[in-house]
Amino acid sequence: MAEKVVMLALSPTMETGTIARWLKKEGDEIRNGDIICEVETDKATMEYESVNEGVLLRIIVGEGEGAGVGRTIAVVGEKGEDITAILAEKSGAGDEGTGPAGGEKKEKGEIKKFETATPPAAAAEAETPAGAGMSGGGAPPEGVKASPLAREIARSRGIDLGAVAGTGPEGRIIKRDLEKGFPASAGPAPAAGHGRETVPVSPKRKIIAQRLSESMYSAPHYYLRKKVAVDELFEARKRLNRGREEKVSLNGFLIKLAAEALKRHPHVNSSWRDDVIERFGSADIGLAVSQEDGLITPVVRDCWNRGILDIDGELKTLIEKALANKLKPEEYTGATFTITNLGSFGIHEFTAIINPPGSAILAVGQALRETAAGPGDSVVFRTAMTLTLSCDHRVIDGARGAEFLNDLGEMIEHPVSALY
Repeated sequence: MAEKVVMLALSPTMETGTIARWLKKEGDEIRNGDIICEVETDKATMEYESVNEGVLLRIIVGEGEGAGVGRTIAVVGEKGEDITAILAEKSGAGDEGTGPAGGEKKEKGEIKKFETATPPAAAAEAETPAGAGMSGGGAPPEGVKASPLAREIARSRGIDLGAVAGTGPEGRIIKRDLEKGFPASAGPAPAAGHGRETVPVSPKRKIIAQRLSESMYSAPHYYLRKKVAVDELFEARKRLNRGREEKVSLNGFLIKLAAEALKRHPHVNSSWRDDVIERFGSADIGLAVSQEDGLITPVVRDCWNRGILDIDGELKTLIEKALANKLKPEEYTGATFTITNLGSFGIHEFTAIINPPGSAILAVGQALRETAAGPGDSVVFRTAMTLTLSCDHRVIDGARGAEFLNDLGEMIEHPVSALY
């Protein structure tokens, strides 16, 4: 009997997913556990593991198209089975109110609109004729097929869909077809010196905006700054890396030293839970990593019981996966403390927004040579960087935050102090 293949929630915060690539094609045999496609979530590109068995009879959501969690993305059944009834459904129990505005469904080789519960503003956009805003506002040439997202991108950029070759199912134009540097077609000219572009917000960017807004406005932030000398730390790193083909990163050292400081100040390794403060039993430290369309925080677990080499080795693996959008949810969620380092970008100092469930985040600036007071009236040169600790005042009082940052600074200035 034919079954619907529905979009699953592949990350804790996922509400919609975009099909990045179909690994199976219509007519292929599918077994339980087969990877049938790759899905771009709000955080990473995840493999979709099938729970259905049979023949892939129809792909409903093509590559580059989005689907809400629970919406049908394909149909699996027996070879030659009649699936007309499934294709004819406008919105089944798994589809209603989950697909994006202006979504599409294939039915008997045609592309048809289906209705979803959308806000008035979104509904107004969904009802806009497919060619509105393109080539002077006219409809695209007859026979041109395009996904809703592709239509919106083309409308906002003034791209003539008739000049674009589609690579989606049945030659449909999808998002990636519009990311190849097509010139904007002639349309209403913007006012001189005020050209602008409307960029669709990705699911990842929406989640980042939502989570950071919640953190900033629910957790009362305060900030502590401390300048620390790093000459001894750099020398220790230089000695450790001597003769090593795989160099240990500065971030590996910072994570280990932060873990040691958290061991001495467990109140910083805690989380606000409305009626209780939860103190975590391990130091799971995240490092903010920039991606093309946002950022993600891979987490190195159990840093109290691991050495620098072990920590740095896993950190490198996690960063590679983060840059390739291959992190699993358990690899980027649940950091008890977070570090963000913009020193390589030439940033001297900055403040950061706390990454829940943690109650503190450490912002690391660029290491710079400077003069400082030496013994007596002498002047010495040193290398120093500025640390800025953002704290949730509900959990960490000012004095306790200062004690933690002072101890961490001492460990960075004199790494041997982390041993006692």
